[in-house]
Amino acid sequence: MIAQLVLSGLSQGAIYALVALAMTVLYRATTVVNFGHGDMVMAGAFAVYVMVLYLGLPYIAAAFIALALMFALGMAVDRGLVKPARHGPHIALAMMSIAVGYFLRGVARSLWGREVLPMPRVFDIPPIFLGDLVITGDAIVILGAVTVLVAAFFLVFYRTNVGKLIQAVYQTERGAALIGVNVARFHAVMWGVAAAMGAIGGILIAPVTLLYPDMGANLLIHSFAAMTLGGFGSLGGAIVGGLLLGISEQLLGAYVSTALIDVTAYIVIIAVLVIRPVGLFGRQAVVKV
Repeated sequence: MIAQLVLSGLSQGAIYALVALAMTVLYRATTVVNFGHGDMVMAGAFAVYVMVLYLGLPYIAAAFIALALMFALGMAVDRGLVKPARHGPHIALAMMSIAVGYFLRGVARSLWGREVLPMPRVFDIPPIFLGDLVITGDAIVILGAVTVLVAAFFLVFYRTNVGKLIQAVYQTERGAALIGVNVARFHAVMWGVAAAMGAIGGILIAPVTLLYPDMGANLLIHSFAAMTLGGFGSLGGAIVGGLLLGISEQLLGAYVSTALIDVTAYIVIIAVLVIRPVGLFGRQAVVKV
């Protein structure tokens, strides 16, 4: 039973990890915490839903179009809304991200109200039986896709010139600008990348869960919990934190109370901030005087 719960937790945690990684990438690149990121995930899921059900597109084609749309949306948000507020107080950027999220949620509510919408299944993969362990087709697709995407991300980030350029901007924007990097364009691209990465999470869960306009809020809390547990700003920590959170939810729900599934993320945030505020892989900030 434990192995089955851990597998289910890994599958759910992989989505948390992917969304948390997208938020961490944006935070590291721009120092902006995107409180509207959960709603961008929702928008990606609904984009696929519309194209599959209303336009009759194949799921894969719809997924790629949704990624392109969310990338464009992310860049548009930066250029049109975040960039003008960048030189104001930092709280203004947080407020702007909240406003963008609520706008997306409002659009979804205006179209579908508070309905819970099922999406036709697209992953027709038979389960694999390993003794008492059942690996469902959904778990295979989600874990496989997230593993490939995360591996590709870290390969690009640490092993390519593009990744080294990104790390240079992470270290110092002024230094990057001095060597010819267009920092403003870099920020816009990273907003697009983060929105597309978050949309992948929505695209993956769309066929295996129910869709509703407020689903982004739930994902946002779980992503914050994953980032807090792994260490705020740590790319690897976001992955580990998401997976541990998913497993914790399943184990606590099975062995303690099912009610804990809904509050595990909040418990994790509180516990980590009290016991180890920097998380598992975060670094203590050093203030020089």
